[in-house]
Amino acid sequence: MRKNKFNLFPYLLLLPAILLMLAVNLTPILQGFYMSLLKLNQTTLSQFLDAPFIGLENYRRILFEGHSPIRAGLGFALRNTALYTLIVSTLAIAIGLGVAMLLNREFAGKGIARTLLLLPWIVPSYVVGTLWGFMWQRDVGIVNVVLVDYLHLLDEKPFWLLGSNSFWAIVIPTVWRAWPVMMLIFLAALQAVPEDQYEAATLDGVSKWQQFLHITIPILKPVIVIQFMFQIIDNVYSYNIVSMMFGGGYPGEWADLLMPLLTRQSFSYWLFGQGAAVSFIMMSIMLVFVGIWMQSFKRSLANDE
Repeated sequence: MRKNKFNLFPYLLLLPAILLMLAVNLTPILQGFYMSLLKLNQTTLSQFLDAPFIGLENYRRILFEGHSPIRAGLGFALRNTALYTLIVSTLAIAIGLGVAMLLNREFAGKGIARTLLLLPWIVPSYVVGTLWGFMWQRDVGIVNVVLVDYLHLLDEKPFWLLGSNSFWAIVIPTVWRAWPVMMLIFLAALQAVPEDQYEAATLDGVSKWQQFLHITIPILKPVIVIQFMFQIIDNVYSYNIVSMMFGGGYPGEWADLLMPLLTRQSFSYWLFGQGAAVSFIMMSIMLVFVGIWMQSFKRSLANDE
């Protein structure tokens, strides 16, 4: 039997793209890690990468010194980021899947409806933050005008950008922008589901809800798991909407997230070395999370088989 010879030519064709991708992705990571090992602050910023080398001192100060300026408000930001990530990711996937199932049916104007529903995703995130910042205004914002003046659901106009309401003021716009792309992905996945399975289930008297639980969800499970992971990563690093909605300032203890906190504190105190260290810690945590998530997913698929 003739053995297949290893063909090096396709890999040589891919080599320039691979080298470019490595350079684009690894160079900022390596530079960021090196910056985290430097005493890079307002007095040494002019030296940049020639600033004094202090090793892991920035990591020690962040992790073990309670009076580090970078750690001010870190507890609130961690709490908010965890809740924000969980709620936004879950709602974006749930709404996206629900709308995708509605669009998976044939009806007049389906193409137009799909295009219009994608509009929130097309709007840049910094525009979304600015737009919703005006919409949440207490006296003239359209949200309070509709809720109080037209629908009479509330007795008085609440402050959406103050107190605990500010948490929902950042959650709702993020979900509004995120679910359309989930809808598009799930719609493409649903079109690959064999119709004969639904027809057989219908003939056996299986309800639509049971079909959804035992046919649709198992088939879409790989897509749901991967998209949920991507949503978690995106939302942990969320920055634009909060920053634009609150003008880059302090949004309060209920709207502050990790990335706005990190950026604000790093630039306020000129502690760029410590800021780089926090960024590298966050990246390391997310890499561990992705590794555990993917291994659990692989085991889950193996058990299903």
